[in-house]
Amino acid sequence: MGIWALGFGSLFMDTSSELVHSLLPVYMVTILGASMVTIGFIEGIAEATAAITKVFSGVLSDYLGKRKFLVVLGYGLGAVTKPVFPLATSIWWVFGARFVDRIGKGIRGAPRDALVADITPPELRGAAYGLRQSLDSVGAFIGPLLALVFMVWLANDIRTVLWVGVIPALVAVVLLALAVREPASESRQTGAPITLADARRLDFTYWLIVLLGATFTLARFSEAFLVLRAQNVGLGLGLVPLVLIVMNVVYAAAAYPAGVAADRLSRWTLLLFGLAVLVIADVTLALAVNPWQVFAGAALWGLHMGLTQGLLSKLVADYAPVALRGTAFGIFNLVSGVALLLASIVAGALWELVGPPATFVAGAVFATMTAMGILAYQRRARAA
Repeated sequence: MGIWALGFGSLFMDTSSELVHSLLPVYMVTILGASMVTIGFIEGIAEATAAITKVFSGVLSDYLGKRKFLVVLGYGLGAVTKPVFPLATSIWWVFGARFVDRIGKGIRGAPRDALVADITPPELRGAAYGLRQSLDSVGAFIGPLLALVFMVWLANDIRTVLWVGVIPALVAVVLLALAVREPASESRQTGAPITLADARRLDFTYWLIVLLGATFTLARFSEAFLVLRAQNVGLGLGLVPLVLIVMNVVYAAAAYPAGVAADRLSRWTLLLFGLAVLVIADVTLALAVNPWQVFAGAALWGLHMGLTQGLLSKLVADYAPVALRGTAFGIFNLVSGVALLLASIVAGALWELVGPPATFVAGAVFATMTAMGILAYQRRARAA
């Protein structure tokens, strides 16, 4: 019951967030006059803020021995920012709302991911993370689909369509507040401080997973660039949300089966397959000359996400001590967030200085380097 409640909470919040985010890049460019570098900077700062906040919320959830309050608080902050976007009169309003929204995401992220592990048997963790991610991704394509429908219905009135996103965000907060149960703390005395000695209990394999997550993020910058690529090759303004719909339909379809597979098959094989798919996606997007090719690249991007994101969460949960799960997820997301900041800024700069294809070529190069690193590690491990 708890996994389903967390999953549907994610579904409703992602419906809201992705409705907004599917239109936000175009809104910033066409209505508020932002440059591509500015968009890359805002997206990177926003996601890095979420990642940094996850460290503190993860540690706090371990310290308190309670996670639900932080989860509901984080979703609540996300909900209260949604009206700011249609009210914005300058790019700084958007920046402020994205900043607070991502603080909310940061507050809820690590405690929620740790809570999944707390209430799930170890042999089913891959499936549990896959299910939650799949429901999250269902919301992530319902949001852009609603954006598409309302853009057509309201004759491309972006501001009015953004108001629609307020409703599912409020539903998510109410659902989580009423339906999620806090499990008993397993092995930590509530209120015991987190010390440096505790942090040293995170072993080498855990830190390897942290590094791996960062390199994945460098290869996969903000999804805002998928939307902008579609517009760049001629997709009409009202149809731009279709890009994220395509991506998230594939993501949702792949996430749960990939999570089940992660409980049974080689994790390294799955990660390498996911990277190979990302390389093909980036090359497809770099070479795209029409919207159909962008849709194909977005579908492959979604397949990559489905294959890798739940698996990475499972790996963090598997290699973190029970009493430090929140802290472990917080550190993992902090490092990935810093990598996303760098990747998004570089992606925006490459777009403006060299051209849109260069952004995706750089992603393919990073993905290839990550795959080579995994293969080298496997060879070294077998030789040892």
